Amino acid sequence: MSCAKIDPALHQAQKPPWIKVRLPSNPVFFSTKALISDLRLHTVCESAQCPNRWECWSQGTATMMIAGDRCTRACGFCAVTTAKPSALEEDEPQRVAEAVRRMKLKHVVITAVARDDLKDGGANHFARTITAIREMDPSVIVEVLVPDFHAQDWCIQIVLDAGPDIYNHNMETVERLTPLVRSRAKYQTSLQVLRRAKELSSGSCRIVTKSGVMLGLGEKETELFQTMDDLREVGCEVLTMGQYLRPSQKHLPVVEYITPEQFNYYGDIARDKGFLYVASGPLVRSSYHAADFHPVVRR
Repeated sequence: MSCAKIDPALHQAQKPPWIKVRLPSNPVFFSTKALISDLRLHTVCESAQCPNRWECWSQGTATMMIAGDRCTRACGFCAVTTAKPSALEEDEPQRVAEAVRRMKLKHVVITAVARDDLKDGGANHFARTITAIREMDPSVIVEVLVPDFHAQDWCIQIVLDAGPDIYNHNMETVERLTPLVRSRAKYQTSLQVLRRAKELSSGSCRIVTKSGVMLGLGEKETELFQTMDDLREVGCEVLTMGQYLRPSQKHLPVVEYITPEQFNYYGDIARDKGFLYVASGPLVRSSYHAADFHPVVRR
């Protein structure tokens, strides 16, 4: 549940026909679900009510969510439970690595809830998970989707030192809407996270940085283009843009549904601004088809 103040004057837009989700029928979906349950893992697919869960699980992929399923923040868009988190599970990194092995993944995305209750924000837990995957199979491309760690260099460095290939931190929305959409986060802090991840990574093996933005929250086109420029200014190379979908009546309403044609246009604009890879569409999410982008230089 979000603790962000929801403006009662904002009305939920009518859902258009292009927002469709196919329900599971593929046996691979159920085997993926069973594997996740067997290894006692959390996925952002479930916790965040991702609309692509059926498709991804039916293809034998999932985005692992470490450090529990309770978040210390309460963003106005997010379906993840806000509550006092449980203690970290020491064997979770090994269980994630085992899931990667069983699923035969060549590209894995690891994310986590915000853990403001921990001094390092969960950075060491990220590092231990990356290391466990590397020990299991060094060839796997590891993408981390991290919280902001309050832009503390030492936390960012801990994750970088474990050797991920892609460092992802989502802006989520434009600067003006950030206080409403992410009441406990700051737009400039998120930019600083991406800037420092790039600066702290070493030499020719500089980390690939990535970010994502939700559309339909009431942003203006000029504000979106400014966010693209801000991301390019801090060296971000990969961008995802998708439609915000309201998880419940307690969350921010959808102000506008962006058409697929408009998403294509925004994708073209982003490419013209210099992003190496852009995924832009109504159902695009940060880790959706993440393996379609391959970093040129492995860390």
